[in-house]
Amino acid sequence: MVGHAVEQVGHAVGQAVDDIGTYIRAQRESAQVSLRQLAKAAGVSNPYLSQIERGLRKPSAEILQQIAKGLRISAEALYVKAGILDERPAGAVTDAVLADPALSERQKQVLLDIYQSFRRENDPPVAPGATTVSSEEQGK
Repeated sequence: MVGHAVEQVGHAVGQAVDDIGTYIRAQRESAQVSLRQLAKAAGVSNPYLSQIERGLRKPSAEILQQIAKGLRISAEALYVKAGILDERPAGAVTDAVLADPALSERQKQVLLDIYQSFRRENDPPVAPGATTVSSEEQGK
């Protein structure tokens, strides 16, 4: 019983490593960046980046951050894919932007960053210890 649970966890971790590698490769190809260019920008060797993309290595959060910078995408997106962070619940606007196939990952992230900055600017001040519900959550 325990052995089966451990095997399932091991499979899930292996799948996360494969997923992050596949995701990084897709983002790199979408951005038209060569493996060498990204490796240099991220400060890692070509073979190491290749192993990450093929799912043979699990990169640290620091390496993921450097890869995200090299690809000009959100480090948070890579952390979620790698299983380091839990995905945040999204609202209708976020869902629509993320679902739009006509936008690149970079364009989606920029739009969401701008959207979030406007929302923060318009949120009322919160009293210490109070809990709030965002206006987007209220509309659900």
